[in-house]
Amino acid sequence: MRWRGRRESSNIEDKRGRSPGLPGGFGRGGSRMRIPMGRGGGGISFTGLIIIVVVFFGLRAIGIDPLAMMEGGQGSRGGQFTQEEGTQASDDMRTFVAVVLAETEDVWNGVFKAEGVTYREPTLTLFSGQVRSACGFASSASGPFYCPGDSKIYLDTTFFDQLARQFGAAGDFAQAYVIAHEVGHHVQNLIGVLPRFNQMRQSMTQAEANAMSVRVELQADCFAGVWAHFTDKEGLLEAGDIEEALNAARQIGDDTLQRRTQGYVVPESFNHGTSAQRQTWFANGFKSGRLTDCDTFNSPI
Repeated sequence: MRWRGRRESSNIEDKRGRSPGLPGGFGRGGSRMRIPMGRGGGGISFTGLIIIVVVFFGLRAIGIDPLAMMEGGQGSRGGQFTQEEGTQASDDMRTFVAVVLAETEDVWNGVFKAEGVTYREPTLTLFSGQVRSACGFASSASGPFYCPGDSKIYLDTTFFDQLARQFGAAGDFAQAYVIAHEVGHHVQNLIGVLPRFNQMRQSMTQAEANAMSVRVELQADCFAGVWAHFTDKEGLLEAGDIEEALNAARQIGDDTLQRRTQGYVVPESFNHGTSAQRQTWFANGFKSGRLTDCDTFNSPI
């Protein structure tokens, strides 16, 4: 993808290297819409939370401010670059993400304007390790996600390393596809798909909610394809870019992830779609560039 030297979005919030503080706010603001990682996200037990609180107030009692300790520079953590280190690799990644987000803004502003409505641009929050959102506390293990409660996309860019090394989906356009997919969830939030889904699943069984979630995720894949369609028309795509996106869609399909992690598949537990489905719906959006071709709710999937 030809991204260097292009406009960068100003809707970037860089929290890399910062502590999120004590976890809280679980379950507020709607459910996170995330890229599947093939394993459960890290959480914190009630006992663990009690220990944190005890330590927190214990330090305060002897005159030490834990918040000041957490706000201070911590250097690199787990091989990740913090914002303060200002490495070239970290700067390049921030620039890349900001350019891709700007390209999504240009496309969706145009699409919404053609329909006579205004597109409200999302914020993309870069973080390292852990983060708090309106949808609760999350770690890098959760993968990239969109929170409808605050209209923000959350991304620990170390996921891109995992995407390449663990999942075999390298390339800058594979990374751009991930960002565009999460922006697709933001579009769904604006047009009412996510609010309706979050309302409906309160009365659904787990199996029914999983089946509906698949359709929601496939539509976000199709919206990512719509973005790629218009980005291609601008002459920004290079040879092999679409193949990178399709490969990424294949590698993070529910069936492929389950085979990789547990050796067998459980179709009723799918909540993002199979590899073939994810590739198909991305391709549908890319070929036509029309939102009407992304109706996963009234079409066979």
